Amino acid sequence: MQTASFIGFIKALFYMIAFYYIFKFLAKLFLPLLLKKVVEKAGENMQKQQQYAQDNTWKKTQSKDEVIYNTANAKNPRETKKVGDYVDYEEID
Repeated sequence: MQTASFIGFIKALFYMIAFYYIFKFLAKLFLPLLLKKVVEKAGENMQKQQQYAQDNTWKKTQSKDEVIYNTANAKNPRETKKVGDYVDYEEID
């Protein structure tokens, strides 16, 4: 069975600090590159979606050449609901 020693604690502390600074240094190097790739990929996906939406809209508008009017509703206009009577108020001086 091993017991904890002061030298072991110092070594562990040194390794933690070294790992922290190495990770921080590597993050400064590679994180901007990684973020740039992510932003470019998102922009490409957005452009593809926009192009797809425009193509679909254009195809839909090209295929609709005829206009159909529903004359059944034009002859019998829909009644509006009557909620209550209109009351005209007058100012009292």
